[in-house]
Amino acid sequence: MQREELAGWLRLLLTPGVGRETARRLLAAFGLPPDIFAQSATHLAGVVGSRLAQALSVPPPDLEVALERHQTWLDAAPGEHHLITLGDADYPADLLAIADPPLMLQVQGRTAVLRHPVRLAIVGSRHPTPQGGDNARQFARALGERGVCVVSGLAQGVDGHAHEGALEAGAPTIAVVGTGLDRVYPPRHAALARRIAASGAIVSEYLLGTPPLAAHFPQRNRIISGLSQGTLVVEAALQSGSLITARTALEQGREVFAIPGSIHAPQSRGCHALIRQGAKLVESAQDILEDLRLTPPPTPVAVSADPGRTIDNDPLLRAMGFDPVGFDALQARTGEPTDRLQARLLELELDGLIARLPGGLLQRQRRA
Repeated sequence: MQREELAGWLRLLLTPGVGRETARRLLAAFGLPPDIFAQSATHLAGVVGSRLAQALSVPPPDLEVALERHQTWLDAAPGEHHLITLGDADYPADLLAIADPPLMLQVQGRTAVLRHPVRLAIVGSRHPTPQGGDNARQFARALGERGVCVVSGLAQGVDGHAHEGALEAGAPTIAVVGTGLDRVYPPRHAALARRIAASGAIVSEYLLGTPPLAAHFPQRNRIISGLSQGTLVVEAALQSGSLITARTALEQGREVFAIPGSIHAPQSRGCHALIRQGAKLVESAQDILEDLRLTPPPTPVAVSADPGRTIDNDPLLRAMGFDPVGFDALQARTGEPTDRLQARLLELELDGLIARLPGGLLQRQRRA
């Protein structure tokens, strides 16, 4: 992108009062930003009114700082740092189809993954149960092994597990973030972000220097769903931001999948609500693969951590079921002495077949 062109886009984005909808009206009426700023105040006022026409006639005070920052960022890594505007041929076609496409995308990594043949969003709670985190990772890995590019938001919890699972499969993954790309949020995911950018892409509509503001994250969710043919919700409370992503996916005409969970777990209530509203219930990655019409894998995607110890042939796992259960309740079900039951539970925990939850509860770990 030429410096003059970049300056025009930044000026449009930074002009006070000019949001995405207004900017799209200007682009539709006059063409690219240089053409917009070449118009007279009268012509501009005919599209956006006199107040905004006046604002557009004066360069924003922070334009030069923003221009220098973005030009330096682009020059620092020409093959890795990219800016894609609404008028570019490389702009993702799926995003063009949504009601509110971003005007400009910052991309760190490989822009080609934005056009990957099959993209699926995986989202969920920032504070998942151990089973929820494991489900996100296993579904992402299984889908990645079958050629699916996983899209998520780099947040802690389900998002991070989904990106990790895709990377374990050697598959590209896309992280859509709510900050400028010169920041990583949460900071603990800095190493994960570098791994994502190496084989996939990190994407943001926010200018460099933008901090992690709460209002930005619901906004970025429309990009997560917009880049994807479908959205899988792993775990979500009723007020979860993941339900915003699911709702935008439905509004965009995309598929929504949800993993059911315990009726006693708050993190499952959002998924159950989605299923009642028509989301597709999935119990394995194969359910999604079939819906996406991918060729079935030669061996089952869903695997157990220990094929010889499943819920069908282990009495203790069978007694636990899949809902969280306290030690006393489990002892009442099994009749096992305290010391023997504690030893058995420790063995299962070390094997990754059960997890300890807050409040002294235990829960069996089920594989995707």
